[in-house]
Amino acid sequence: MELFDQIPDDSAPLAFRMRPRHLDDYVGQQALVGPGQPLRRMAETGVVRSMILWGPPGTGKTTLAEILAQHSGAHLERLSAVMAGVKEIRAAVERARSIQSPTLLFLDEIHRLNKSQQDALLPHVESGLLTLIGATTENPSFEVNSALLSRARVHVLTSLDETELIEVMRRALNDAERGLGKRRIVVNDEVLGILARAAAGDARRALGMLESACDFTHVEGGDEHLNREALAAVIGHQASAFDKQGDHYYDLLSAIHKSIRSSRQDAALLYIARFLQGGGDPLDVVRRLAAIASEDVGNADSRALPLVMAAWDAYLRLGDYEGQRAIAHAAIHLSVAPKSNAIDQAWNRAKAYAAAQPRLEVPTYLRNAPTKLMESLGHGHGYRYAHNEPQGYPAGSAHDCWPAGLPYEAFYQPSDHGQEKRYAQIMAWRAELDAQADQGEERD
Repeated sequence: MELFDQIPDDSAPLAFRMRPRHLDDYVGQQALVGPGQPLRRMAETGVVRSMILWGPPGTGKTTLAEILAQHSGAHLERLSAVMAGVKEIRAAVERARSIQSPTLLFLDEIHRLNKSQQDALLPHVESGLLTLIGATTENPSFEVNSALLSRARVHVLTSLDETELIEVMRRALNDAERGLGKRRIVVNDEVLGILARAAAGDARRALGMLESACDFTHVEGGDEHLNREALAAVIGHQASAFDKQGDHYYDLLSAIHKSIRSSRQDAALLYIARFLQGGGDPLDVVRRLAAIASEDVGNADSRALPLVMAAWDAYLRLGDYEGQRAIAHAAIHLSVAPKSNAIDQAWNRAKAYAAAQPRLEVPTYLRNAPTKLMESLGHGHGYRYAHNEPQGYPAGSAHDCWPAGLPYEAFYQPSDHGQEKRYAQIMAWRAELDAQADQGEERD
């Protein structure tokens, strides 16, 4: 029996009872199911292609598979990768062969299949015996092998916004057959908005909280009323945890980095708070701040890196509660500080140059001479000790410490931002001293 043929009774969860049966009832994902969009066209033509539906929980991946199967007229096989192995996949393949009709395989949590399980599936998708609809909350680029991924188009589903979640809940409140319509529950959009925000884009979660909240209604004038005071017991403390190996974890670290680079201190603090409240390791934030200090601030504010290291030390010494303020301190400093990526660019240029010069040799005058033999070979001969030179600088291009015979390349190009502007002035002054020394040597 297909899921849509089942008649859910009132004991079934509201989210299950309210699952859309047609695309016209589907809320959200208009880039996929709107007029002229890919999944809408598949439903209209009845021709379903292998695909992977990638999106957060509660965005309708399973429901879409059910609707597409219904429109295609195909036999639907359902497997969950949590429970299924090669044996179950082979059994589904044999059933597909025996019925001799198009078979659509819905594979929930496809990212949990290991390589051998995915390989067992591949030839049957390739031959067309099975049309695969995989559902995953994880990035398929990392979790699905390339051979299978090349045979299935990835469709990205997004979290539902507040307006869409309110619409989902309104439909449940008004639906007398499958929802709560018989109860005549009165609730305003402010209350539904609180539930929507607490659901964090998850329609299933929104309906679950709505159903629980409706246990706390009060009767007035023949109607049931749901007010915001009743929500405290339902919502409670909304943990915003996320999978520390998932995309959201790295997306937040990326958002912290990019916000600081863009000098947006308030956005940086917001994403740091979200990261920590979701269970992220504060030291992961500090490590990212240390990278930012050199990569994006650099010598434009030479205090940046020491300050981050001090914040790191403060966190370890003070503990989490007080230590989080030290992290915020460092993040604000990095955000407000002038920016320069000159260090990052210089390092990248130096690495590329060194890689292109595998026979690079240290000039003899820079080599160490710990033995008489090395000294007799000229090691260290001609080296000018900077502290004995006028103004502490051995002027002249002949003493630039560059490997002999290799073209000189200026890796570090300071910006005119913050303290780095002063660095540029010092370097220009030294270059002028070099030119004067070279001219003097030519006259001699």
